Parts: sequence; structure tokens; C-alpha cells
Amino acid sequence: MERLLTVKDVAEYLQMSKEKVYKLAQNGKIPVARIENQWRFRIEKLNAWLEANELSTISVSLSTQFPTKTEPFLKWAGGKGQLLRQYEAFFPDKFNNYLEPFVGGGAVFFHLYSTGRLNNGKRIILIDSNDELVNCYRVIKENVERLIGFLNNSKFKNIEKIYYKIRKQEPADKVERAARTIYLNKTCFNGLYRVNSRGKFNVPFGKYKNPMICNADNLRAVSIALKNVEILCDDFTACLEFAKRGDFVYFDPPYQPLNKTSSFTSYTKEPFNGDNQKRLAELYYKLDKRGCKIMLSNSDTRFIAKLYSGFKIKKVLAKRAINCKASGRGEINELVILNY
Repeated sequence: MERLLTVKDVAEYLQMSKEKVYKLAQNGKIPVARIENQWRFRIEKLNAWLEANELSTISVSLSTQFPTKTEPFLKWAGGKGQLLRQYEAFFPDKFNNYLEPFVGGGAVFFHLYSTGRLNNGKRIILIDSNDELVNCYRVIKENVERLIGFLNNSKFKNIEKIYYKIRKQEPADKVERAARTIYLNKTCFNGLYRVNSRGKFNVPFGKYKNPMICNADNLRAVSIALKNVEILCDDFTACLEFAKRGDFVYFDPPYQPLNKTSSFTSYTKEPFNGDNQKRLAELYYKLDKRGCKIMLSNSDTRFIAKLYSGFKIKKVLAKRAINCKASGRGEINELVILNY
């Protein structure tokens, strides 16, 4: 799959202005192609150019690479895509390996990968206790073409009757199971993942006009991103087995409810309650003593602030769209807890 970059992409990667990229391209310093009357840069040629030049005129090192840009393949409640610009101020400049124990939709992982911060032999471990989600990651990593074949099957139609029929199914085949999860995510209400006490997916049909059920290009890009990634279906405490001094650990747990009516924590059949938040805080303290660099996201409540009172607590503004009432959506504060 060919990856084409825009002038903006190259400017961001090379840490320079778009005007300077234009000038370098016009002078033949950077390989560029004219496609549909737009300037586009082929990633393979750019990487070859970076390796062949001393780069004395631009502020990047010889190890700079342009990984294929990837995006989350699922819409995930509480996903961090909208917060990445604000999070840039918090990501550590240097770290050894990367661990994400509540990977969810993976917005932070894919962002760090796409911006070249997970290369140079870093060990990457993604963990989640949601077995349906973990199955999707594993299938995309190991069998993406068969998955794409399933998703392109006429069986997966954006029709309410078919939606509820597929929602009832429990495929034994792992690839078909992953295709079902992705289909339901793309066509259900608000792109929500929610299960009942029996662990059964129970989100209603979304009634969207033309959702993209199969983004084959992105699925292939995700497969490449996951090539050397370890994917575990386990409790968040499993990271203790792997995390070492200098590693970056990012936690994005189910949030502490802001009030009694906002308790959306059912990503798995076992709710993530206050006791689990305390367990997570205990783990945070253990990893801090171990010398890990830790970043944690959660809701802006006194309970959470008290749990992490010994660390740096920052605030970001996030748009929440889980509430079924439009009046219950909008911007709210969220906490980011750092130990560095």
C-alpha cells in the first residue's frame, strides 16, 4: 500500500514551516510528485532521501523515519483522538519501552507510532481486559486480509434488521468474530461499546446513512503498526510484570463517574468501580517507585484528585458525547496525572 504525504505532513515530520518545504521541493532538494494537481510526497522516496543525505539544512537526525500514519479502527467511548494536541505537552521527550494497559481504541498508541516515537527497537505492550477488543487487535495484526474479506461481504449491511441479527450471533471463528465487532461498532448508536451484566453487547442500531464499515487502507496500516507489538488480554496490573525504569506507561481507565447518573463504565461485564480506581492508584505508586514515566487520564473529581495528590495534576478540556441528551454533552475538564 502506497503512503502519500501532504506538504503539511512533511512540515510536521521535519519540524519546519510549510513554506520551507515548498522551497526545498521547488529547488529539487526533496523528492516530490504532482498528483491530481497537488504536491504529494512518497514515503519510500522520502525515507531513502533521508538516509542518503547528511541533512545539514534541516533539523532532524539521520534516524528520522516516516511511519505510515494510522488511526484507531474503532470508535471508542472516551477515545483520546480529540485530546492529542493538548496531550503533546505531556508526553515524555525520551523513554525506553511503551506500555498501555487500557488500550481501548488506541488513539495515543497510534499517535505515538505515527509520529515516530515508538521506533528504534522499543518494546510495545498493549493490554486490555475486553476479550472482543483484544481479539480485533490480534486478528488485524495476524490476518488482516481475511478480515477485510469478511467486512466486504454483503452480509454486513447498514440495515436495522440485519444489525440486530448479527448482534445476536456469536461466531466461533476469530476473524469473523472481529469482523462482527467492527461492523457493530461502525453501525451502532454513537459508535458505543457497552455490554450488559452477562457480557452481551447491547447497544441499539445507529441509523447512520452511510457509515464506512471497512476502511481497508487503515486496517492494513494498523496491521503494520502492530507487527512487533505484544497484545495481552489481561487485567491492568499485568503491566507490573513488564514495566521497567525509564519505560513510559499510559493509563486511560474507565473514568470515575462525575455523578450518580453518569456511571458509564461497562466496557466489560464487570464494572470499573471505586475499588478498582484505588487498585489502579496503588499500581501507579508502585510503578513510580520503580522509575517508570507514568501518565494517567481520568475525570475531574475530588476522589481522583485525592488518590493522586502526591503527583502533578494537569487539566485539559474534552468534549463528551456519550450522554443521550444533547444538553448533557459539551466541554468538561479532565485530569492528567504525571509523575515526571
